[in-house]
Amino acid sequence: MDDTDRQLLALLRDDARTSVATLAKKLRVSRGTVQNRIDKLESSGVIVGYTVRLKPEAEAHRIRAWMNIAIEGNTAASVLQALRGEPNVHTLHTTNGRWDVIAELRADNLEAFDLVLGRIRKIPGIANSETSILLSTHKL
Repeated sequence: MDDTDRQLLALLRDDARTSVATLAKKLRVSRGTVQNRIDKLESSGVIVGYTVRLKPEAEAHRIRAWMNIAIEGNTAASVLQALRGEPNVHTLHTTNGRWDVIAELRADNLEAFDLVLGRIRKIPGIANSETSILLSTHKL
């Protein structure tokens, strides 16, 4: 992957619906070059798909939060399996440092959010957690 590929990916991250002609103009290369690079990035698995991004307030789950989780001993696999089974866990990230896992949680309201927190905190192997509600989003 070279600088042109990285610039192409950055443009696609901003708006994956940008036309090949517009991408070519911004990158100062031919349309054929852009299309060939997109095809190559897709076939090699660098680009795995395209999606729609919604404004946070447009989504059904209006309460969003990051939950930092510390895991006891060697229980990471079972904790992650339990978290994957929780419908209000939107994404999971393993990390290094103080916290072992960061989970993005979503709920319809504060009462539902409280129930989600209660269920997650009861998962065997979770030693400690810290949750921060996301108040606003400044860049998507």
